[in-house]
Amino acid sequence: MNSSLSPSLPTVEESVPQAQARMLNEACSVLRTESAGLQAMIAAMEASGTNGQGGLGTAFVETVERILTDNMRVVVTGIGKSGHIGRKVQATLASTGTPAIFVHPAEASHGDLGMLQRGDAVLAISNSGETAEMADLISHTRRFGMLLIAMTSRPDSTLARTADIVLPLPHAPEACPNGLAPTTSSTMQLALGDALAVVLLQRRRFSASDFGIFHPGGRLGTQLRRVRELMHTGDSMPLGLPTMPVRQVIMEITRKAFGCMGVVDMKNRLTGLITDRDLRLALEQDLDQTCAADIMNAQPQTIGPDMLAAEALRIMNDRPRPISSIFVLDNENHPVGILHLHDLLRAGVA
Repeated sequence: MNSSLSPSLPTVEESVPQAQARMLNEACSVLRTESAGLQAMIAAMEASGTNGQGGLGTAFVETVERILTDNMRVVVTGIGKSGHIGRKVQATLASTGTPAIFVHPAEASHGDLGMLQRGDAVLAISNSGETAEMADLISHTRRFGMLLIAMTSRPDSTLARTADIVLPLPHAPEACPNGLAPTTSSTMQLALGDALAVVLLQRRRFSASDFGIFHPGGRLGTQLRRVRELMHTGDSMPLGLPTMPVRQVIMEITRKAFGCMGVVDMKNRLTGLITDRDLRLALEQDLDQTCAADIMNAQPQTIGPDMLAAEALRIMNDRPRPISSIFVLDNENHPVGILHLHDLLRAGVA
């Protein structure tokens, strides 16, 4: 085994706590170095974005405007660590409303150039800007007039000189003590890719509902489900007129098993709500002489069918006395459904 690759263990002069403290200091040093790189990129973005003299900010704005104006698909490419970053940037773009694919430079030379088409914007990520494997792909963009965007820390590189737009990353030391492993540079690439995706998202007015369309599975998809997907409709809703005798109200609530009944007028508009608690209070009255209108809550909490299920859960819980069922109304106050806490539990929202 190469001794130079062996883990650094505490020496006789260094105790275990001292070794642990040294490791934490080293970790914090990495974070500070990479954070400084991000701060340098922010400074470069703000400077060129305000003085009109070009640079990162100007190139960034031009990139966003070209992609949006020409409704471009973004083809992301890169190799090595830049390739891994590129795959993540492509995934973020695609999931936030910007059509995007990743093409590996080496595979591009063996048939995958067919994945590119006129009107694409090619985002080439390379720290050095001298990645030989990109040559065929870059030549292809020039031959077919595709927009070539270079993300590189060397604005004088071959890639940058060939590109239509250059996103220059500021010079910043790598966090690796040898200055070799891509650390700060890859962090800046990732952050700039996220910035591009989010700004495009905002300019497209990409909503939480749109996000849910692209994320139907997992916890995220669950949180973005709408009330109309979970509510009970039709005859399953417990409803009655204001003149309904309390004894019939009890039977309706018992049959439908939601612990409540909605009171509707002759035009089927919700005018009140009766809960189990209201019924218990009504036991002190003459049940034969009491009707639904006498005991109902005339201002019940309701929700709309297009509300996020997670928001409905918050409304049901965020009150002095949480509720287990809530009516869903359309724009004319007609009941279109009822949602129970158990529905949210089954769906994984609660």
